[in-house]
Amino acid sequence: MKVEVKSKKGLRTILSVIVDKKNIQTKMNERLKELQKEVALKGFRPGKVPPDVIKSQFGKSIYGEVVDKILRDTSAKAIDEKKLKVAGQPKIDLKQFGEGKDLKYELQIDCLPNVTLKNFDKFKATSFKIKIEDKIIDEKLKEIANQNKQFEEKGENDKATNGDQITFDYSATIEGNKFEGSEGKGVQLELGKDLFLKGFDEQLIGVKKNDTKILDASLPANHPKKELANKNTKFNCKILNIKKPKAIKIDDNFAKLMGAKNIKDLKTLIEKQISSQYSQALNSITKKEILDQIEKNHTVDLPQNLIDQEVSIMTQNLKPEDKEKHKFNNEKLAKSRIKLGLLLNEYGEKNDLKVSDEEVRNEIQKQIKGMPGQEKMVLDYYQKNPNASQSLKGSLYEEKIIELIKSKINLISKEINTSEAEKIIAEFNKTDLDSDKTRTTSSTKNKTKSKKISKK
Repeated sequence: MKVEVKSKKGLRTILSVIVDKKNIQTKMNERLKELQKEVALKGFRPGKVPPDVIKSQFGKSIYGEVVDKILRDTSAKAIDEKKLKVAGQPKIDLKQFGEGKDLKYELQIDCLPNVTLKNFDKFKATSFKIKIEDKIIDEKLKEIANQNKQFEEKGENDKATNGDQITFDYSATIEGNKFEGSEGKGVQLELGKDLFLKGFDEQLIGVKKNDTKILDASLPANHPKKELANKNTKFNCKILNIKKPKAIKIDDNFAKLMGAKNIKDLKTLIEKQISSQYSQALNSITKKEILDQIEKNHTVDLPQNLIDQEVSIMTQNLKPEDKEKHKFNNEKLAKSRIKLGLLLNEYGEKNDLKVSDEEVRNEIQKQIKGMPGQEKMVLDYYQKNPNASQSLKGSLYEEKIIELIKSKINLISKEINTSEAEKIIAEFNKTDLDSDKTRTTSSTKNKTKSKKISKK
């Protein structure tokens, strides 16, 4: 194989590759011998069909198959030989081919640029530490208690009021006729939540145990049976039981019911949960502050094919007119994503950052523990979707890069309360109208790896 650089302009390199016809013939002969074991032709014993006969019948397709493999193998070797870092898929332009001829082709390659990183020491960013007030924790505690309320029997003659739990059977009709799903047994409702049908609960106010009452309601617009949607319906209800909510005492016993050691432990868990929710949003703001400075202070030549590819991914679900309307902004965003991807990947590689399979497994276990009752679903998702594990690995790699950058720059720590956090987050969302700007996933790939970079 002979490889020469035919031209080099900017990030685009064109290689001229020549594969000797003798090498092609050798590969043809090897393939014909392999096919002897597979081909069955009338008049020949299995495995005994002469190569010439196979070639006479299947020569063109065999040659195409062999050349296709040679193109894949030799193009990869040519790129390695010239030590090129490929961005995207190279293009092959066949110049000469055919049995008895040398194979000549040109390989058009868009290369990744050489990235020169500037010192990050002078960069500044704010790291927010959230202080959750006792009032917020107490409000959340009451909310949890309300969601887990218990009920006790009401007296035989006590009427139902808002907040009571009613158990009833019903038989429904539309214009006097039954329909599929028109009967229900042992249905439970907490009056006032209006979770059954709109206006249904208020008609049950005042009923007593063993009462029978006819209620009017409309079936929902999104009813599974389209012919029943919005239909006026009469419900003949038999009241089986009425319970009132028990007074909830928020103490150590309640905390234990919620899976905590005691009330102090439950409050600590609530504080951590709320803090984590705020921290996620605040960390995004810190991250964007850092990434904006990195992008602003670096100049990087970008391969056009990667820009086109990124725009294509971003706009794949848009209508043609919308693609055209936002063409400039989409290209600008694509360039930002790719540029940051290249810069951060370079920083990660310079500092020899890696993510082990063990770290990925630990993160999956963390996610499983964070979703009680859905452990199997989470595990199945990662087992059945290898790309999900790879994406998770990319996210962990990204976190390592950002954390290392934070340790190098002037990171100012600021403690804030929830009200201040709400204002900061709201202002961030208001000024950052282009929400996609906070996501800089790069489709940049080299021969060995692809890393995801995100401002979120």
